[in-house]
Amino acid sequence: MRKHVLMVVTNAKEMKDGHTTGLWLSEFGEAYVEFKQQGYDITIASPNGGQSPIDARSLEGKVPADIQATAPLLEDTIDLKTITNFDQFDAIFMPGGHGTMFDLPQSEALNVAIRSLFEAGKTVAAVCHGPGGLVGATLSDGTPLVNGKTIATFTDEEERATGLDIYMPFMLETRLRELGANIVLADNFTENVQVDGNLVTGQNPQSTVAVAKAVINTLN
Repeated sequence: MRKHVLMVVTNAKEMKDGHTTGLWLSEFGEAYVEFKQQGYDITIASPNGGQSPIDARSLEGKVPADIQATAPLLEDTIDLKTITNFDQFDAIFMPGGHGTMFDLPQSEALNVAIRSLFEAGKTVAAVCHGPGGLVGATLSDGTPLVNGKTIATFTDEEERATGLDIYMPFMLETRLRELGANIVLADNFTENVQVDGNLVTGQNPQSTVAVAKAVINTLN
């Protein structure tokens, strides 16, 4: 049986004060390429379906051709609310981009997806701001999923370094700590991946490939 990965991306295109944002393309594209190389089936969904806007800053500099080639896949994503059976998936992966901070934490459909897979012993993974999707994730007994878990996430120090902290609805590292997560920190913008059972997380864009490979390890 081929493995099936659900990739959940943001629909949000604005931060506070109207500053544009969206998905960080490399965090989606690098993981997508890794999963495709394994022959996995991939479903791309978002909280409301339709376009997942790409943060223009993620297109600056030299973007590898294979990553650029994944951009059209973000034009018409599946509405996560229309997926009623999560048994078909072996893993869920949430790439980042500041947009995730504005819609993933509030998505009840995402909460259902994460809970369904996690409690079935399947892989839940996120990188950079993707752990914003874990902020609203609870177990069946109402406990925050991250409570007592060792994870990595985009750090408060990294957020301040981007200068975008003032446009965020909350600081991601701080919020996850408030929910009971044990967060392992690495130097700003260096690779950091944490695996706690079937929960796989990475700190920043530099961690994406390693997170994807860790997901592959859990599935293989």
